[in-house]
Amino acid sequence: MKFPETLSAERRGLIERAAAALECSYGAGFLGMVLSGSAGRGVETERSDLDVIVVVTPELVGTPLTRNTELELLPVTLKHLETLAVFGDDQWGYRWSYAWAPTLLDKTGGRIAQAIERQTSLSAEEAHALLEMRLDAWLNMSYRSLKSARDGNLLEARMDAAEAMGPFLDVVFALDGQVRPYNKYLQWTLEHHPLKSWPSGELLNTIEQYLAGNAEAIRESLKHVQRSELPLVHEAFDEWSAEQYDALRHG
Repeated sequence: MKFPETLSAERRGLIERAAAALECSYGAGFLGMVLSGSAGRGVETERSDLDVIVVVTPELVGTPLTRNTELELLPVTLKHLETLAVFGDDQWGYRWSYAWAPTLLDKTGGRIAQAIERQTSLSAEEAHALLEMRLDAWLNMSYRSLKSARDGNLLEARMDAAEAMGPFLDVVFALDGQVRPYNKYLQWTLEHHPLKSWPSGELLNTIEQYLAGNAEAIRESLKHVQRSELPLVHEAFDEWSAEQYDALRHG
């Protein structure tokens, strides 16, 4: 088994014993293991759960796995790992749970590791579909925040800016071909897998200022995204009237 260097010897032992029990109980039906959650990304604390994805053959998914009370075993099939949920599906949220999660054991000739890697990134088609759904939502809430700030309604401006943050991050990561991380792992992701188009420190500062309802930061984020060469991005901006577009650009 291959463990991340950050995982303690005690936790490695727990997983090794669980793997041995699964091998004994399920034999060829036990296909591999992936370490998810905080432990899989080297940011666990003493309160963090130890979440291990156990890849099994279909007939074993509904069978209770041998469990250690100190870790959670999450059974999935290889087909599930190789199936890509699209934005809006109820399975979409699971895609980032697999992102950059280390494969501990792969008895499939590399298919588990390949599936995990594929879950992490967005194809051009996937990114396009996500942007179609999220660009307008981000622009609309940003516009509302800027109008509130212009009118002196600062609380409302911050609330609208906070509501814009979700679609904003969806857009920013999709433009880079990545699935947006959970908020808990945003800083970890930007440190270990930085975006090509936006320096991590600059983006984190923009997020801080955005959440404070800073109108200038919101406008700078709009300008930054608008530099994209994707026609879809420019079409989204072009749908706004001259008056509305002026509010997005100027106070």
